[in-house]
Amino acid sequence: MADEAQAPPAEGAPPAEGAPPAEGEAPPPAEGEAAPPAEGEAAPPAEPAEPAEPIKHSYTLFYFNVKALAEPLRYLFAYGALEYEDVRVTRDEWPALKPTMPMGQMPVLEVDGKRVHQSISMARFLAKTVGLCGATPWEDLQIDIVVDTINDFRLKIAVVSYEPEDEIKEKKLVTLNAEVIPFYLEKLEQTVKDNDGHLALAKLTWADVYFAGITDYMNYMVKRDLLEPYPALRGVVDAINALEPIKAWIEKRPVTEV
Repeated sequence: MADEAQAPPAEGAPPAEGAPPAEGEAPPPAEGEAAPPAEGEAAPPAEPAEPAEPIKHSYTLFYFNVKALAEPLRYLFAYGALEYEDVRVTRDEWPALKPTMPMGQMPVLEVDGKRVHQSISMARFLAKTVGLCGATPWEDLQIDIVVDTINDFRLKIAVVSYEPEDEIKEKKLVTLNAEVIPFYLEKLEQTVKDNDGHLALAKLTWADVYFAGITDYMNYMVKRDLLEPYPALRGVVDAINALEPIKAWIEKRPVTEV
């Protein structure tokens, strides 16, 4: 007996279950899926995507148990509420650790297991991380100029402070106190006055934080308060030290001579 021919569905009747859609016809939505918009109809707004989890990096700072060159970095960590391990290397531990450091010196910053040196470069990196850099390359240049000037000043003090020959040191101290220190601090004092109480861009930047963090070290080297005759510069340091996260760091940090 021949197969019985199947009659086509009546006009307007729904297709049989499981039948493919007619040519040019959109397939029906799957169960639980929204129907596509009709031709000419705007698509409904997409559901907002879940925000991505911020990438969390691991930081370790290696330095001796002093403030000195590492304190501006610790200030930046505190300001940005960045978790880090503050490794304070003893003099006895240093000889064994020294060959593992990029240039055999500290401070060294380890980021996700990779070690880098140069304290100013590390400070700039952290400043970008915590949002204390400029908004444009020109603004970044203004900050860098101030920070490099402060670092030049620190180095001129250090050359005298660490001079091993007492007679030579005494001669250098005369020039340092009579010429170098007044020259730099008067220039920086005027910079603060010209920038509405800040060292750059008339707003809080990492130049302010760097200066506040390094001041104790410079005072230690010259054995006095450098900023006593310079109220504008003193105001910068006091304002930074009064910021809640930095104030909290100062209150809990180890007590050291420098």
